[in-house]
Amino acid sequence: MRLRSVVLPAMILALAASGAPDAQAAGLRVPASAEQLLVVSSPTVDPPGGLASLRAYSRAGTGARWHRTFGPWPAETGVGHLVAAAARREGDHATPIGVFGIGSTVYGNQPNPGGLHSAYRQLRCGDWWDEYYDSPRYNQFVQVPCGRTPRFAAWSEALWKSPVAYAYFAVIRFNMSPAIAGPSARGSGIFLHNWIGVPTNGCVALHESELLAVLRWLQPAEHPVIEIGTASELQPSS
Repeated sequence: MRLRSVVLPAMILALAASGAPDAQAAGLRVPASAEQLLVVSSPTVDPPGGLASLRAYSRAGTGARWHRTFGPWPAETGVGHLVAAAARREGDHATPIGVFGIGSTVYGNQPNPGGLHSAYRQLRCGDWWDEYYDSPRYNQFVQVPCGRTPRFAAWSEALWKSPVAYAYFAVIRFNMSPAIAGPSARGSGIFLHNWIGVPTNGCVALHESELLAVLRWLQPAEHPVIEIGTASELQPSS
């Protein structure tokens, strides 16, 4: 998600109702193994000002009822709106609709905030996210020697150079395992990161205090996932 430099006027979003999600929501399926769930919802695929809402839920085992942990909180989404995962393409700046895993490593330009259940990597010179669609390491974290310019640099993100957005972030596992690359590449570098004050280029962003609350809550052993879509898609199907 390469960052924009434009500044948009502040927008106010009426946050969605906090009803518990349904694992069989219309077209979106939460894995049975998931015991932690983040829900990012918007009334439409074109959130006003790029603002949606985020809620977090947990449950005690397969088939158990979801209970809200926190939220709703405002969440920045992509300037390219919300787009079905299968229709997303590299560079369209859209936030993908669907259910995705969350990476087990938290990254950040700040020191380890403490309280994490995930591994933490403090970013340093040479830490990149490879976003070149023709690269063998497309949509992966890559470390190169500080001062070296990799062949994928023009299309990719020098993570250590974005101290605001990437004060802290977790990876939303969109277009991974395997990554669809090449001319039809579906996109890369979709993160849950720090608030930037404008729509993102496809990521989901929270205010730092709320982001840290989420990152400290996440437990890889509980198979957390994030569900992104419009309010109608996230409604119970029954």
